[in-house]
Amino acid sequence: MSRVCTVCGKGQTSGNNVSHSKRRTRRTFKANVQKVTYISGGKPVTGYVCARCLKSVERA
Repeated sequence: MSRVCTVCGKGQTSGNNVSHSKRRTRRTFKANVQKVTYISGGKPVTGYVCARCLKSVERA
């Protein structure tokens, strides 16, 4: 699964893990996407939608 929202395009971002001694190592933040069926253009579409878009999209 590619973890990209089909509605807004939100995907994986990167940042740093910061230890107690302030050493930084790279890490990734993955988008919270769920597989849902929603209505787009009057037709039901199945796709991966992020948690924020789940509130605004019309579910089938």
